[in-house]
Amino acid sequence: MFNITTGLTIWCSEAVTLAAVLFLAWHHDRKAAAYLMWSLGFVVSATGFGLAAARGYIPGIFSVEISNALALSGESAWIAGFYLLDKRRPEWSALLPPAIWLAGVFLPWVNESFANRVVLYNLAGAAGATLLASAVRPSGYRREAVRAPLAFVFMAFACVCFFVALAMVVMRPSETAALNYRAVAALGSALLITMSIALTGRLLMERSERRLRLLTITDSLTSVLNRRGLQEYFGQMINKSGDPSLMVAALLFDLDHFKRINDTHGHQAGDKVLCEFSRIAQNSISRSGVFGRMGGEEFIAFMVISDPKEAETIAELIRSEFCRAPVLAGSARVAATVSVGVAIRSLADAEWDGVISEADRALYSAKGAGRNCTVIFGQEEPNGSTNRQPDPHAGELVPNVDDQIHTLRRLGTLSRM
Repeated sequence: MFNITTGLTIWCSEAVTLAAVLFLAWHHDRKAAAYLMWSLGFVVSATGFGLAAARGYIPGIFSVEISNALALSGESAWIAGFYLLDKRRPEWSALLPPAIWLAGVFLPWVNESFANRVVLYNLAGAAGATLLASAVRPSGYRREAVRAPLAFVFMAFACVCFFVALAMVVMRPSETAALNYRAVAALGSALLITMSIALTGRLLMERSERRLRLLTITDSLTSVLNRRGLQEYFGQMINKSGDPSLMVAALLFDLDHFKRINDTHGHQAGDKVLCEFSRIAQNSISRSGVFGRMGGEEFIAFMVISDPKEAETIAELIRSEFCRAPVLAGSARVAATVSVGVAIRSLADAEWDGVISEADRALYSAKGAGRNCTVIFGQEEPNGSTNRQPDPHAGELVPNVDDQIHTLRRLGTLSRM
């Protein structure tokens, strides 16, 4: 015949199984601290319910006070796990469920009454479930669709616990009736916890799918978008911008004499240069744009702009800042420059192949003008460098003072236009 002890034993076995699965998942991915915390929560919860199931065979303090404190501490670990899942620091409020229980259970009028202990436990459980709902609520960057129903299930769990406690306070049941109330609360809680476990599994699946998708559209070295990701976001950017008066600018970057950097300083130094340029460019591109690596030492940025000068200004800022970037190979400084080709089209005419082709032609002109400069498609005069003949050694040295003064003047001119 099924009874409370049987139910507690079944839950203990399930909790231990889940704890083992989560521990193995954490062992496979040590960065997933949430798995370890959830595993700990199931272990602590199983221990607490195991002690409760042994009531009558062990001293009362272990089967009542300690067992319920451990069961509620399991909720605290689950709350902390959701914080860690989002790379947030767990809050002290996660300890509220066992704190409520320990603060009240040793009061004589609570400790000596089974009904009052059930009320106290359900109030602590309601607090824990509310904190769980708060920890998983969808907000900010956490946009998994399953978070809303998961938060709803936790709030339903909190309501079950609270209304059982309220009903017992109002009805003042006998000890036998209190057992029935406790059984109803346990049954409802078990059902909702099972639902929450299933939804949490779905949450982890959605997160894994998003992580795998991110890997397919991200450059492994620089962590910016790769060509596939750029094409995807380019389409989204064009479709999202409904104002026909806006324009799309493509800023095509090519690091000058990059092969020479690899040959002189080694490929590790070359990788540092690529990463440093990616950092500078990514930080400089506004939220209305995307930046990524086309391949090798070639990068591109797409921006939605209202004035062509915006694109030229951003290109010059990136170019001039990269010139001064202190990239080191051992104790030696690696000097590098970048050439930029800019193409601008209206939203109506913006399409991938056309705008890249024009930016590539502008970039070719920038290289022909001596490198380390910006050229706008359709304009012959390069910006950011003095008029000079192509130099086969250009790009090896940090720009001189005249180059930097010219850049600052050019930026000042653009800001006034």
